[in-house]
Amino acid sequence: MAVRLLRGVLSGLKWALCAVGGVALILTAMIATPLERPPEMRSVSDSAKGIDWTTLPPLERFQARDGTWIGYRHYAAKAFSSEVEAGSREENASKQESGARSHRNGNGSGGPAAGRGAIFIHGSSGSSGTVNHALTHAIAARGVETWALDIRGHGGSGTRGDIGYVGQLEDDLVDFVAEVRKTAADLPLTLIGHSAGAGFSLRVAATPIMQDMFVRTVLLAPYLGHDAPTNRPNAGGWANFNVPRFFGLTALRKLGIDCCSQLPVLALAVPPSSAKYLVSTYSDRLTRNFATRGYRLDLPATTRPVTIFGGTDDEMMISDKYAQTVQAVKPSVDVKVIDGINHMGIVTHPKAISVIAEDVATRGAGQS
Repeated sequence: MAVRLLRGVLSGLKWALCAVGGVALILTAMIATPLERPPEMRSVSDSAKGIDWTTLPPLERFQARDGTWIGYRHYAAKAFSSEVEAGSREENASKQESGARSHRNGNGSGGPAAGRGAIFIHGSSGSSGTVNHALTHAIAARGVETWALDIRGHGGSGTRGDIGYVGQLEDDLVDFVAEVRKTAADLPLTLIGHSAGAGFSLRVAATPIMQDMFVRTVLLAPYLGHDAPTNRPNAGGWANFNVPRFFGLTALRKLGIDCCSQLPVLALAVPPSSAKYLVSTYSDRLTRNFATRGYRLDLPATTRPVTIFGGTDDEMMISDKYAQTVQAVKPSVDVKVIDGINHMGIVTHPKAISVIAEDVATRGAGQS
């Protein structure tokens, strides 16, 4: 009897070990799946043409809580005369009338843009010194004190394509706002994000300990999460996601094994010779942190006004679906789609720059 029992136990143990071994082999194979880089996306590469780089501010740095130096650029607010502002409003009103479809009533409140600040978060692969300079410079030219941050893992901040842990980007932003407050203690701040940076900005706007740092959030061509109806497959060719590796690492975390999150899971369609300026791959932990937790989760949790700008010609996102998608879960979100603008044009094209910079400079926390 005892022998039979022992044999049964050993047999069960054998099959259990086989099952564990099988799972281990499957997870190993998933994690070992190579990450393929997509070919260069010309619409992104060509967006740098025609930008005036002579006005790019120098890179500055501050020290985050872990001692890492984080890069940023400061655009001092320029005096914006009433004559120029009035002309800009007329031009902007004309452009909005002919080229922008608003999905909610309300437009700029007018008046000078004194006493406002903005922090800009770049998109995937970029930094404070890439093409978004065209927009951040224009915002400052309208009287808004503006800062553009190099998100950790990009530009002059930390290790390219990686971070230390999920949540570190939020910690860095809290530290950066504290740095800004040393010279602008009471300045109301608007958070602006583009693409993946817009997804991260939405994440911030939904985080209780952070959402009161900003009076308003402006999302430009936002990535709203992997299941959003606004996504084009593979972001129109911009990104290649290593699904097997990602889910293999996710399975390990569910088993209590948090390892290998430094491995790359996302490859971006940057030029082969762009390593000095752009990031070509993201680690698992950077991919998970530099994004929204999902628009269905984050949008209802926001407590301050949110505005979304998209372009009708966006090759990465389906802009016509923004309004229906976000207003189904948060009706108060203001959505504007600008005619003739693609994904990078939202931060580089003069038409989009005029509309967005004017919006940031003139609309208040109540979005009036």
